[in-house]
Amino acid sequence: MATSKRICLWSGPRNISTTLMYSFAQREDTKVVDEPLYAHYLRNTVAKEYHPGTQDILDTLEQDGNKVIAEMMTNTTSSVFFFKNMTHHLLDVNRDFMKEENVYHVMLTRDPHEMLPSFDKVIENPNLEDVGYAKHTELLDYFEANNIKPIVLDSKRVLLNPKKVLSQLCEFIGIPFDENMLHWEAGARKEDGIWAKYWYANIHKSTGYLAYTPKSETFPERLEPLLKECMPHYNKLLKYAIG
Repeated sequence: MATSKRICLWSGPRNISTTLMYSFAQREDTKVVDEPLYAHYLRNTVAKEYHPGTQDILDTLEQDGNKVIAEMMTNTTSSVFFFKNMTHHLLDVNRDFMKEENVYHVMLTRDPHEMLPSFDKVIENPNLEDVGYAKHTELLDYFEANNIKPIVLDSKRVLLNPKKVLSQLCEFIGIPFDENMLHWEAGARKEDGIWAKYWYANIHKSTGYLAYTPKSETFPERLEPLLKECMPHYNKLLKYAIG
């Protein structure tokens, strides 16, 4: 097999990252992997104390982040890999893999006005570390300093025109767009992380990209301070977003 293409999605939580994973899972040439660095993140942060299903995650996933990345970079069982990662899971690991040929970095963000209330329904009173916006801009700066060209996606723009954005994304990676990426069967996938029961209820009901609908609920006042922290990071990313 020729050298595999490795797509590293770097997302915040509640950013349609699982939708993108399901989308790429429809390709016959692609193998998807769900948040391989999650146990590494939990082992090394206080998040282990309040994330749902922590012990199951620690018991079933490799906890050494560098070992995880070594497996990500050496697995040759598919011509294309799609690794769904949370940016804030990228803690104290060797980043040399990011510079390798055939590794494609995709950054996925979402307006904090919409993301924060959604996240708060699972983990109450989140902080800036939990939601990943600062880690996103730090990673963007790292890419720029090391002449690595990522592609940036905004969740709203993806949902408004999934075919257009996915076509641009596939062109960036150097693979043909596949119409099958737009639809899938409802229900869970075998690749789902063990945490799916806490986070994936909506994606399991879906059969494709859901139409974008603005949030109608009033933004929670107690999340306003966090919103102010997140917005500069989001605005910086949005300047680079395609679509």
